[in-house]
Amino acid sequence: MIYFKAEIERFETNGEKTGWSYIFIPQEIADQIKAHSRIGFRVRGLIDGVTVNGMSVMPVKESGFILPLNKQLRKSLRKEAGAVVELRLEFDADFKIEMPEDLEVCLAQEEGLLAHFLSMPKSHQNYFINWLNTAKTEFTKTKRLIMIVDAMDKKQDFGLMIRSNRGKD
Repeated sequence: MIYFKAEIERFETNGEKTGWSYIFIPQEIADQIKAHSRIGFRVRGLIDGVTVNGMSVMPVKESGFILPLNKQLRKSLRKEAGAVVELRLEFDADFKIEMPEDLEVCLAQEEGLLAHFLSMPKSHQNYFINWLNTAKTEFTKTKRLIMIVDAMDKKQDFGLMIRSNRGKD
């Protein structure tokens, strides 16, 4: 487990990441967590004593990675941009997200859709699965299933699907 301190930062303007709060992880520290990686990976450990599992670490154009902090985690930490946090992190090799059965059934009904979904990087599959799993009502879940099936038919990634469906309610 790697120990370091870092400041919570925030993207004021950065495309789709505008408004995101994150922790910058320099390449030297990332290499101690997962050696020589230039692709995203998952970590687990503690941030200011709060247990985290399966958090996505994403590469940035400069040398290093960012660890996005969602609102719920920032609330648990009681910290926002500018605050310093203590991190104890390690590579989370055990992290897995299972495909919901209803998603698999829907994608399997049309030729090539399931194969296309499974050909995407695991991290991209996880975006779709997490989004589907966070639906709070059956109506929302059904709507999201339809959007995912349509996105696979159009060969869209998650970001493109979200952007192309903005304002279509």
